[in-house]
Amino acid sequence: MDVDPGLLARARSGDADALHDLLARIRPEVVRRCRRFLPHPQDAEEAAQEALLTIATRLDTFTGRGSFGGWVNVVAGNQARMTYRSMRRRFDERGLDAVPEGADPARTSVVAGTRLDLLDAIEALEQRHPEAVEAFVMRDLGSLAYDEIADHLEVPLGTVKARIHTARAFVRERLGGDE
Repeated sequence: MDVDPGLLARARSGDADALHDLLARIRPEVVRRCRRFLPHPQDAEEAAQEALLTIATRLDTFTGRGSFGGWVNVVAGNQARMTYRSMRRRFDERGLDAVPEGADPARTSVVAGTRLDLLDAIEALEQRHPEAVEAFVMRDLGSLAYDEIADHLEVPLGTVKARIHTARAFVRERLGGDE
């Protein structure tokens, strides 16, 4: 994701027009990232809107470690996971009334059209290996380079690789890939 450094600097300094332009430029990538977690378009759109709001209100927390695009991907991935949790809570409260019409049970879950298998595996990974979740999500769902992940997490490259290896093995087992 290429973002003009001048535009980013103006947005960070409080220029509302620059912020609007910045959000418009990154929006397609944010939606794409959210769709990697939440293939149902309405779910991904909900997560993307929340991610863009977070980016707009927390732009001052981007420290410059790693790329701006990497930071945006982390925010989008985290928001997609939070959106999933919220939808899951709603489903638990409302039951089958929350199921969208036309949901294909082979590809979607009853949780408002999200991919239950992968997201449940990530939730379980977070319980079992919490240190591995961020690296896994950044690499396999965010497509960030290993060195960029190391910069974001402030850990050695070898640690990043080990965490991703652990996470992949755990998720593969949860998804039935070792059979």
